[in-house]
Amino acid sequence: MSLSKAAVGLTLLPHLGGLAGGFITKNNIKSWYEKLDRPSWRPPNWAFGPVWTILYTMMGYASYLIYRDAIGENRNRALILYGSQLALNWLWTPIFFSYHKLGLAFGEILLLLANIGLCIGTFYPINRTASYLLVPYFGWVSLASTLTYQVWQRNKDKKST
Repeated sequence: MSLSKAAVGLTLLPHLGGLAGGFITKNNIKSWYEKLDRPSWRPPNWAFGPVWTILYTMMGYASYLIYRDAIGENRNRALILYGSQLALNWLWTPIFFSYHKLGLAFGEILLLLANIGLCIGTFYPINRTASYLLVPYFGWVSLASTLTYQVWQRNKDKKST
């Protein structure tokens, strides 16, 4: 079985923002993030790269399944919704790691989480597998939302938050 160009392209697309976000994050871990008051239950820094690689692959392939299986207005609506969540996903990293706007990052990640939930619901009648592929992403972003909130609350009185 060979994958189409659309399957490969749409599966890899989320990784573009992930790579850019990885550079932003890497440049701010030691100089800023590790100096913040963070909860003890947070995942270790090394876990984020592998987890996001898996999640980006799953969500990218989910978008391909929608592209392949949906038609007309349903396809447009589902892919526009997917594109908006992808933009929100990519936007969180510079808000948090470059600009150190922790409260804004928390508000933004809540929008992302809601958008992922809408994607899951919109994808389900089109392709259940595509919908299920987004569930771990929803779970991880739920954890990230809680972590973002905790970091914001623990550091909101510090400069540049």
